[in-house]
Amino acid sequence: MPDNEYTFIADLLNEFALPDTAMTSRVLHKDERFNITLFGFAAGHELKTHSVPVPALIYVVEGEGEFDLGAETVKVKAGSFIRMEPLLPHAVRTKTPFRMLLVQVKDEPKK
Repeated sequence: MPDNEYTFIADLLNEFALPDTAMTSRVLHKDERFNITLFGFAAGHELKTHSVPVPALIYVVEGEGEFDLGAETVKVKAGSFIRMEPLLPHAVRTKTPFRMLLVQVKDEPKK
């Protein structure tokens, strides 16, 4: 079986240590259809409002915080899930050490 048919990670919590300050990330998989990145944030860190041109999925793996999603703010914790349409302005503020999985989904390649 070719290496690129699947990606297996036994434990996302052990992919990297959470930072004491700021943010860190690790790309887990990237190809023409998916960009999957694990982010780790120190408690109290903020990612300013931004948007991306592709649909995105976020799964909170660890911690607590808030997401601004357009004009709304939602509280998130381990187990929270967010689906975002392209270009939705969003931001994140963490209250505790925080880890999230981001999956960006690109259009299928044209045949």
